[in-house]
Amino acid sequence: MIILFAIIDIETTGNSYQNGKITEIAIFQHNGVEITGSYSSLIHPEMDIPYFITNLTGISNEMVKNAPKFYEVAKRIVEMTAGRTFVAHNVSFDYKFVKEEYKRLGYFYNNKTMCTVQLARKLLPGHESYSLGRLCADLGIEINGRHRAAGDALATVKLFEILLEKNKLYNDSKSLNNYKLF
Repeated sequence: MIILFAIIDIETTGNSYQNGKITEIAIFQHNGVEITGSYSSLIHPEMDIPYFITNLTGISNEMVKNAPKFYEVAKRIVEMTAGRTFVAHNVSFDYKFVKEEYKRLGYFYNNKTMCTVQLARKLLPGHESYSLGRLCADLGIEINGRHRAAGDALATVKLFEILLEKNKLYNDSKSLNNYKLF
């Protein structure tokens, strides 16, 4: 059984999925061996981006003023993630924001999920921190564009590939099911 993945990172206007909005998304399709497709876009959040978020991500109101709104990229996101396990570093954060954006449009978004934080804790014990930045530094994974969706998503892809290799998960769907988070 081949399991396909969509490795995703988002940037947002804040930490609350109920009150915040997505400002950027990056998706890398992965077949368990390599990247097979990608999509990345700034997203106009239809609200102001707080200064501290602009400081963190570099994404400003000016940058997103002509970007598509979520409803304009929603179909593409579904196309990129359909039939794939939604993988992210701290997946509950990214997944809740994506689900909430679809809910606002009147749609129910549902995918199986997998968290690279939890996988790393099980497969790579002993790290002082399992944040993406610290884990990547420990493993020698370079992050180009930290706190930007494409940079963080690509770093998550590299981490995910290490985790797949570590446990040969892509050949063992039974083992893979042990790490799925629904």
